Amino acid sequence: MPHTFVLVHGAWHGGWCWRRVADRLRSQGHAVFTPTLTGIGERAHLVRPDINLSTHIADVANVVAWEELDNIVLCGHSYGGMVISGVSEVCASKIRSIVFLDAFLPRNGEAVVDLTSAAVQDAIHSAAQRGDNVLAPRSAEAFNVNEADRPWVDRLCRPQPVATFTEKIKLTGGYDRVPRRTYIRAKGYVNPGFDRAYASVRADASWKTYEAPCGHDVMVDRPDWLADLLLDVA
Repeated sequence: MPHTFVLVHGAWHGGWCWRRVADRLRSQGHAVFTPTLTGIGERAHLVRPDINLSTHIADVANVVAWEELDNIVLCGHSYGGMVISGVSEVCASKIRSIVFLDAFLPRNGEAVVDLTSAAVQDAIHSAAQRGDNVLAPRSAEAFNVNEADRPWVDRLCRPQPVATFTEKIKLTGGYDRVPRRTYIRAKGYVNPGFDRAYASVRADASWKTYEAPCGHDVMVDRPDWLADLLLDVA
């Protein structure tokens, strides 16, 4: 049976990072949408100070609405976990399976700046103090991307609007209402926040949990593995 996938990228990335996974899923007859969030990737020309988490939630929710999607597999990578958490608040009835891929798993009232590593917290606070509207991307090396793909990832990543990291999310349990819930933790990337999220859902029998044998950008490093897993949890 063909499935419909909506794959949401993380901070500084764009829909381009899902290319390998999307190609594999489409070759098997599935529909795949890889929206790029406002102000990043090929939409970098739209960057402006007021872009925040709510903007990015609307980006994805509008794809679901205008493409008239239903019964979708919704996957968010890293910062994309914040986005899909917000999308689940407005589109829960349209989602059959939600997947957090080495991602933030927020509770009501939390922001990325509350959950991320100390180094990124410092960078966000410094940017805000300087009055910067965007935060420069972290290197592919910092994400432990395989060496061959680091130039590609570094070349295409773009600065991320700071307000997307500081806006606190409003949640009422949307992702808890999705029938299938999955968390994937990348073993090759050190992040205490993701470790906490992973530990919390491993203790919950209603979640499936997996470990990816690579660095943070699983869709870049292990596209075959990830495509197969997305089909399994669909």
